Amino acid sequence: MRLAAHQPQYLPWLGYFDKMARVDMFVLLDTVQFKKNEWQNRNRIRTAAGWQWLTIPVHHRFPMCIADVRIDDTAGWRRKHKEALRQAYTRAPHRDEVLPVVCDLIDRPVGDLATLNTLCVTALAGLLGVATRVAPASSLADLPDGPDARLIALCRRFGAGTYLAGRGGHDYMDLDAWRRAGIAVEFQEFRHPVYPQGHPGFEPNLSAVDALMHLGPGCLKPGARPLEDAA
Repeated sequence: MRLAAHQPQYLPWLGYFDKMARVDMFVLLDTVQFKKNEWQNRNRIRTAAGWQWLTIPVHHRFPMCIADVRIDDTAGWRRKHKEALRQAYTRAPHRDEVLPVVCDLIDRPVGDLATLNTLCVTALAGLLGVATRVAPASSLADLPDGPDARLIALCRRFGAGTYLAGRGGHDYMDLDAWRRAGIAVEFQEFRHPVYPQGHPGFEPNLSAVDALMHLGPGCLKPGARPLEDAA
């Protein structure tokens, strides 16, 4: 059994879901520290002028875990995000299949960031064809502090013999601790696909919403046409 873990993000990119698709259990690390204006409260979409941020305003203080961050609904961000998506993907071939789902997510009357992001992750995974089980870390009791100890405990909790880390895991993981725990560590190697975006040039590393708008639901489903061939 293989496990991966990552902070819950807002409308995550394709690499996030590629990682999820390669494991049997995916844990959303909503108990780790929130980092403002990274990927937990914003992401990017493609427009005729290039990429554009969609940012959720939040109430937070330092330090605060993601599960405790509240959404600031005073600035009308939900309406702005929906309008930006409608304008950006007016001519996208799968707009009618994808846009209503994303707008429904944005309109969900939830006040905390972790819950909204969890809804986004699970809904987009479903559209992409990723069926991996998902669990928030906040639903699991007695997880130790420390990044390696926490992840090793998660692997043991779910009976995973292999942990799939991000490409940058080499730089911060204590691989000796994993060897002592008897858990193998693999590193994700994700090559971003190039596909038609409806505008000249290609912008990589956008929200997976962009790929869904242009390639359609099921593009990460096992047996589907490889994304690398989508161009």
